Amino acid sequence: MSVHALPRIAIYGAGSVGGYLGARLHDNARITCIGRRRVIDAWRIHGGLDWSDLQGGHEHVATRDVELQVDPFAAAKAHLVLVTVKSSATETVARELAEVIAPGVPVVSFQNGLHNAATLREALPGHPVLAGMVPFNVLQRIPGDFHQGSAGELMVEAHESLAAFLPVFEASGLPLTARSDMPAVLAAKLLLNLNNALNALSNVPLKEELSQRDWRRCLALAQREALAVFAAADIHPAKLTPLPPMWLPRVLDMPDAWFKRLASRLLAIDPVARSSMWEDLERGRPTEVDAINGEIVRLAMQHHVPAPVNERLVQLIHEAEQTRRAWSAAELLAELTL
Repeated sequence: MSVHALPRIAIYGAGSVGGYLGARLHDNARITCIGRRRVIDAWRIHGGLDWSDLQGGHEHVATRDVELQVDPFAAAKAHLVLVTVKSSATETVARELAEVIAPGVPVVSFQNGLHNAATLREALPGHPVLAGMVPFNVLQRIPGDFHQGSAGELMVEAHESLAAFLPVFEASGLPLTARSDMPAVLAAKLLLNLNNALNALSNVPLKEELSQRDWRRCLALAQREALAVFAAADIHPAKLTPLPPMWLPRVLDMPDAWFKRLASRLLAIDPVARSSMWEDLERGRPTEVDAINGEIVRLAMQHHVPAPVNERLVQLIHEAEQTRRAWSAAELLAELTL
C-alpha cells in the first residue's frame, strides 16, 4: 500500500505510552506525535523511536518515518486522534483539539483515570470521543526508547467510527478489543493502577516489588479500601485478569511461594518494568497520583466512607515529588496500618 493511502493518526502526548503506540503503529499509518518541545527535541536527537517488548520484539523507527511536532495544529489532517497526556492536561488538550481537528474525527482517550473521555467529550461535541485503556506497562528507558514490560491488549469503547482503524492496530500487533462496558473497565484498571504509587515509593522494578509480601500487603490494603469505596459508589469493576477483582487483595496477601506459583500463570511481566509514576519521579515531573489514588479519596468523600490508605499514599507521592525517600516494604506497611 502506498504511504499516501495510509490513514493519518495523531498521538497527542509525547510520553511513554504515546511514543510506544506511535512506534508500533508507524508501519500501517502515517503517525504524528505531538508533545512538549523538550521531549520532541530529545526524540529527534535520539534519531527517532525505538520499541521493544517482553516477547523479544524490537524495532528502530527513524525520524523520517514519523512526524514529531510541538504545534497542536499538526493534528489538523488526522483521521484519528489518540490522547495520551496526563489527566491534568486533558482540559488544555481538549480546547486545543477543538480548534484544529476536522469535524467527525474520532478521538480515543488512552489515559489513566475515570473521567478523561468525559472531559474531552464536553469540549468536542462534534466528534465521537471514546474511552480507551492501555493494560500494559511502558517504560521509556532513555528519551525515545520504549519498552513494553507486561502483557495485555488495548481496549476501547465500541463505536462504528473505529471500524476502518481496527485493521491498522491488528496489523501492528496491537489489536483493539471493543468493549461496551468501559466505565467498568476503567474502574478495574484504576484498581490495578493503585500499585503505581507503591512501585514509585519502592524504587525497585515491578517484578521485584511484587515478589515481596509486604509490598503486596500494602497494595492489598489500598485495593480493599478502593473496593469498599466502589461498592459505596455503586461502581462494579470489570474482570480484567483471570481473577475477579474482589479476589485480588486476598491473592496479594498470600505467602511469597504461593503467590509466585499463582502469579506465574496469571501475570507476564519482565524484570525491567516499572510504573509510570516511578518514571515521573525519576525525571522530576508531576505524577498522576491525584487521578489514581486521589480518585479513590474523592469518591470516598462523596459517599462518606473512609479512605486513609489511599489518602496517605497521595500525600507520600506529593512529598516524593519534592524530596525522594527510599521506603522499605516494612516501613511503608507500618505507615499505612497506623
